[in-house]
Amino acid sequence: MIQAQSKPEERLAQPVDPAQDAAERFGWLPCCASLEIPICNFTLGDLLRLKKDTVLTTAIRSTEDLPLRVNHRLVAWIQFEMIGDRLAARITELA
Repeated sequence: MIQAQSKPEERLAQPVDPAQDAAERFGWLPCCASLEIPICNFTLGDLLRLKKDTVLTTAIRSTEDLPLRVNHRLVAWIQFEMIGDRLAARITELA
């Protein structure tokens, strides 16, 4: 029985997603993600008085985007949203 083999030009025509390829090769590398949330009129005294259950007022509205940084590099903008009793972050734009 003879099996049909794909032609080399057919194999080259298949799109390759570079992001998926990078995720497969480098997906195990650790990184640090951080969000920057501006706090209104925050002083060193406020920092020294922080304790459990302290509530801070932010300088942003609930619909504003926040910068998401990975290893100190801006990678996306996010918005917080509630999903049930959990706080989630939705990516609104990639940097």
